[in-house]
Amino acid sequence: MNTLIAVTVAYLIGSLSFAVIVSKLMGLPDPHSYGSGNPGATNVLRTGKKLAALLTLMGDAGKGWFAVWLAQRVAVDFVLTDAAIAGVALAVFLGHLFPVFFRFEGGKGVATAAGILLAINLWLGLATLATWLVIAVFFRYSSLAALVASIFAPFYTAYLYGFSAYLPAVFIMCIFLIWRHRENITKLINGTESKLGSKRPPVEAPSAIE
Repeated sequence: MNTLIAVTVAYLIGSLSFAVIVSKLMGLPDPHSYGSGNPGATNVLRTGKKLAALLTLMGDAGKGWFAVWLAQRVAVDFVLTDAAIAGVALAVFLGHLFPVFFRFEGGKGVATAAGILLAINLWLGLATLATWLVIAVFFRYSSLAALVASIFAPFYTAYLYGFSAYLPAVFIMCIFLIWRHRENITKLINGTESKLGSKRPPVEAPSAIE
């Protein structure tokens, strides 16, 4: 029962779409309505509001970290096993992808996954972030960096934890990450994917959000 409660709470935390919340609070258009339609920091940045994008990034990463951290903190009192904490990690990630509060239209999950991995193990998170950074710096494609990091994350997890409960949870997250980037994969193959730092006209924010 405690595991079910923890997983449910994690899913609800993950369902807080900070791209939508921050945009509404700052009078910006719904991120579903422009650009890629993805409620994430990269799309919010298309409005030209760097603070909004930063707050979205911090919120999405923070909720992933917080849900796992909280489960770890109460694990002894509520008898939560590693498998239960792995379930929490997967639940908060799926909450971001399919948020119950926002018609199940969520983001791609890169920032939330990063926060989750940092909470599971600092070195796991840092190794995955370093992989993302190296690819992003050398190739200047955020999507490619996310895809490569997704491929390597399960290997880092296996190295640190072996075939524990965390491995299938991380593996499933990475499969979803790759699936969420299927349009980016097509653009990368066709040579039409936007590079980091490329100039885009900012989205004009309406005076009120409908």
